[in-house]
Amino acid sequence: MKTVKRKPTIYDIATASSASPTTVSLVLNGQWKKHRIKPETASQILRCAGDLGYSANQKARALRLSRSGLGGMVLPHYRNRFFAGLAEAFEGEARKRNLCPIVVSTQRDPSIEARVTETLLAQQVEFLFIAGVNDPSPLNDMCAAAGIRCVNVDLPGPKAPSIVSDNRGAAMAVTELLLNKLLASGLPIDDWFFFGGVRDDNSTRQRIEGFNAALAKHGVRLGEDAFRCEGYAPRIAESALAERYAQIGRLPAGLFVNGITGLEGAAAFLASLPRDTWNSTRIAAFDWDPFAAQMPYDVTMVRQDVEAMIAASFAVIDDYPEGDVPQVVIPAKLR
Repeated sequence: MKTVKRKPTIYDIATASSASPTTVSLVLNGQWKKHRIKPETASQILRCAGDLGYSANQKARALRLSRSGLGGMVLPHYRNRFFAGLAEAFEGEARKRNLCPIVVSTQRDPSIEARVTETLLAQQVEFLFIAGVNDPSPLNDMCAAAGIRCVNVDLPGPKAPSIVSDNRGAAMAVTELLLNKLLASGLPIDDWFFFGGVRDDNSTRQRIEGFNAALAKHGVRLGEDAFRCEGYAPRIAESALAERYAQIGRLPAGLFVNGITGLEGAAAFLASLPRDTWNSTRIAAFDWDPFAAQMPYDVTMVRQDVEAMIAASFAVIDDYPEGDVPQVVIPAKLR
């Protein structure tokens, strides 16, 4: 009489892998990341299931192959060319790798950032790019618990590799260029207003450092009233510049607009003034928009290299520095 071989059960796999039946069930049903089961444990269970001839479901097979075909990215919004450019470069590079990119904006809201990250991890993205998040550490922790590689882009954090622009160097370079313009025009080099951005985020801090370093080379030190960093929105920049104008009764000789959306607000205020009011003002803007070059103002912009930032981010994902959190600094360009 022919003996029919018994199909293996989760209890057989539990015995072979030295794991509990519950853990085996969670792994075979694709729920191991959600329940913070270690990747090594999941791999061991899947290997044992395969050795025993267990017919794993599709999710388990995908886990065994470590491929979901999804790449995730979160960013604040698409309103300026920097973040839109990051998203476009990310999508292009992901598709080159036969991955389906998922990009979600979170409006700089930590609660939305957390919910979106949780959702993307539940969808088993193979990696996550965390762009423009002021404090990415909670999201880095979520990725680590799920066994997912992540990279911080634009704003760094201490818990994952970070890819950032050379904010300090570029701010120093564009300020030096404007100082030369002011000197060439016989305008004062100690008459400045720096506005836009968020004072406690890394990008703004680095840009202020570069700005001050360039001024210091010329013996210039500004007071705190020359800085207003209360947000990136156009309306905030417009209000800040209007208040500075009312305070000193004129436009400063040099404007450093921290953020291309801030330049939109500054342009709205300048448009309300006679040309001779702003004709001698020199403007530096961090970041870049090609249409801004067509404005009638003397504007020098900094363009961050989004393509290089995304390429560096994928390079880190490909050769992930386990146990290390390097910060890669990408040069920016003056336009």
